[in-house]
Formats: sequence, C-alpha cells, structure tokens
Amino acid sequence: MIHHLVLFKLKPEVDGEKIEWMMRQTRIQLLKIPEVLNVKCGKPVTAHAEWPFFLSVDVESMEKLAIYRDDPNHVKFVEEVIRPHTTARMGIDYEMDPARDVTYS
Repeated sequence: MIHHLVLFKLKPEVDGEKIEWMMRQTRIQLLKIPEVLNVKCGKPVTAHAEWPFFLSVDVESMEKLAIYRDDPNHVKFVEEVIRPHTTARMGIDYEMDPARDVTYS
C-alpha cells in the first residue's frame, strides 16, 4: 500500500473560505478515481503554518499511483484547484506494508 502525501504553500489571497472549498473539491474530485482507496486533506490548526494545505491518497501500488497521476480527474483537479491557489508543493510517497519491497509494487 502506498501513501502519497503532498504539502502545499498557498497564495496570499487564499483565505479560510477558499481552503474549505479546496478541501471539498479534493474529496469530490479525487474520490472519482478508481485507483484511489482513501483521500485525506486538511488545513493547519495553528496560524502561520509553513505548509497550510495538505492532501494524501492511498493506492495499492506504485503502478496504481502512476495511473492516478495520469487520470483525467486528477489532471483537472490540479489545473482547477491546486495550480490557481498554490505557490509551492512538496510530495513524498510512503510504503505502508512492513517488509514490502516497493521496487516490485
């Protein structure tokens, strides 16, 4: 199982209402992708967080993650929700199954 985590920095004009909209759109759009097993997203509980928005998805394998990235729903989500409202991103993928070699996942 792969956990794909992405942190985002937001444009200065993005307010709390816009973050709430981004959270709703993350769930609505990414859950349409068949390879996605779970979606999480959120905002910080403290003011002035360096990365004030995150999203994460769980998929079965690195192959499924590649399919997710190319899915038209994901592409649309990035173009309509992420790029217009963010300035930077940091992503990392984690293997969640002990002793599993991700090379073959």
